[in-house]
Amino acid sequence: MRGSRMNPGDRRTRSTMSIVIVMSLCCFFYILGAWQKSGTGRGDSIALRVTKETDCTILPNLHFETHHSLGGVNPLVMTDKVFEPCHIRYSDYTPCQDQNRAMTFPRENMNYRERHCPAETEKLRCLIPAPKGYVTPFPWPKSRDCVPYANAPYKNLTVEKAVQNWVQFEGDVFRFPGGGTMFPNGANAYIDELASVIPFTDGTIRTALDTGCGVASWGAYLMDRNVLTMSFAPRDSHEAQVQFALERGVPAVIGVLGTIKLPYPSGSFDMAHCSRCLISWKSNDAMYMFEVDRVLRPGGYWILSGPPINWKSNHQAWKRSQEDLEAEQNVIEKIAEMLCWDKIHEKGDTVIWRKKADSNECHNKDGRPSKMCKIQDADDVWYKKMEGCITPFPEEAQLRKFPERLFAAPPRILQGRTPGVTEEIFEEDNKLWKKYVSTYKRINKLIGSSRYRNIMDMNAGLGSFAAIIDSPISWVVNVVPTISEKNTLGIIYERGLIGIYHDWCEAFSTYPRTYDLIHANGLFSLYQNKCNMEDILLEMDRILRPEGAVILRDNVEVLNKVRRTVMGMRWKSKLLDHEDGPHIPEKILVSVKKYWVGNEEENIVLFDGGARTCRSEQWALPPGSGARENERSGDTDKLIVLLRKKINVKITLNLYSLRFIM
Repeated sequence: MRGSRMNPGDRRTRSTMSIVIVMSLCCFFYILGAWQKSGTGRGDSIALRVTKETDCTILPNLHFETHHSLGGVNPLVMTDKVFEPCHIRYSDYTPCQDQNRAMTFPRENMNYRERHCPAETEKLRCLIPAPKGYVTPFPWPKSRDCVPYANAPYKNLTVEKAVQNWVQFEGDVFRFPGGGTMFPNGANAYIDELASVIPFTDGTIRTALDTGCGVASWGAYLMDRNVLTMSFAPRDSHEAQVQFALERGVPAVIGVLGTIKLPYPSGSFDMAHCSRCLISWKSNDAMYMFEVDRVLRPGGYWILSGPPINWKSNHQAWKRSQEDLEAEQNVIEKIAEMLCWDKIHEKGDTVIWRKKADSNECHNKDGRPSKMCKIQDADDVWYKKMEGCITPFPEEAQLRKFPERLFAAPPRILQGRTPGVTEEIFEEDNKLWKKYVSTYKRINKLIGSSRYRNIMDMNAGLGSFAAIIDSPISWVVNVVPTISEKNTLGIIYERGLIGIYHDWCEAFSTYPRTYDLIHANGLFSLYQNKCNMEDILLEMDRILRPEGAVILRDNVEVLNKVRRTVMGMRWKSKLLDHEDGPHIPEKILVSVKKYWVGNEEENIVLFDGGARTCRSEQWALPPGSGARENERSGDTDKLIVLLRKKINVKITLNLYSLRFIM
């Protein structure tokens, strides 16, 4: 028994060794952790790379720069359907202004040039191809003067309008000298003449309407004076005029004064313009003048340049009789007086009228031959027949000058004319969108740069998205869906922004590839059970430029359906959490449309690089390859899995060792 007892000295030695072992292991793990934290260890370098690559505000496999390459598709995201490309003959297809369909409608009152959308069975459910050689438009303001020929390969206007200085063809680009039918010496000189009467410099004039706009040079040069112009022209023999306008970076839509009302609310524009726009103002008892009056704000200006003005000097050049032109001008003068417009300027071929600021009081005077419309909602205009009567406009609070009006509560809100929208709601909406746009700019650092010139908000609400990103190098067309609970487009115009009514169950009135960035908040939830989601997404694809970006904000279930669909449309997407955290059901889907073009053999042609020139200036494409980026993205996915395995093994071994020692 005595021999089996442990010597007190041995006991002390073992105890000391245990302490030394424990301390040594603790030091070892401490040093190991410090070594890995320092970044010199291979394991931590992997962790740092994964952390960087998976930062929620950086999207490594989405490229917003233009490099014209087609990358791979993430095989982990399943798509229900792959959409095939349409034939190359549809590269400039405009579904609701299709030329063949238009010819089946009556020509009276320009009915055949209005919107006539295809039936459900006639819709194209394929991807509209870009023409071979398509390139990203030049940045503003270069785009105002120079458009790549491959983007809109139509030379008719260079011959037809050669004397009027509309457009010239040089090498591989179109040049736009800024001329027009009534201002062959340039839009700037013409606008300078108008500025002698109209106050462009003090912020009074912010929104303008150009009827029969041609290639929109008037609107293009008004931007230098901080005026936003909504230009429209039909798709007619003046081939691609609206397409040229949008390629130049100028707001424009396909449209016409015909039988239905213009898709804008009453009292929208500070100024309206017709420069030899070929509109018969005396037709149908001057119905088109009544429609201009409807959309013109009290105190606004109407400019008429060209026939029949100055008919005594020009009747031979116009090949019209003096009697006919004189009769037309007499009708215009008579209707202008009925509308309470004052003629404030007449010089050469141009006349300017100003609508009285108190036009309602003017119409109510005894003895005036006013024809007042009997309508309940003057802003209910979608597919409504145009009327030859005066639309009453309620007396409104003083509209502030721009830019103050951008964030000041609009008169329609102050006077309670938009049910459900108060001044407090307006202020909160501005704050909310300031936060949202800040997030968008962290996700895509090119927002706010010349990369995105033509921007669309498909469900604009109060227009706060556009107000926050307002910039001289970009513009936003604010679309208010016709099925929206609140009609807010009038508010948007009172803020000094532009927009249009539209039903997204139909195609938009524009050419393919006309927008650089598309934003939509709650759009697909709004249109659930209204029409096919695929049709809306195909329309978005049609109007979005190759390598253009899309930002969608909606419920996560809706966005997951959208994401599955767009993977079959050659879009690359990333789903992000809401600003307030992952538990909020609202998410953000960010997408980029890949670059591809069509050819005559109905195959897809990938365009990986190249250069374009505008005279001696070369625009080199940025370096980068979508395929290489996807390889790096795939490596990152492998690293994440590997790192997780290493971390789990390391933690298990460390815990097991400590338990054994203790």
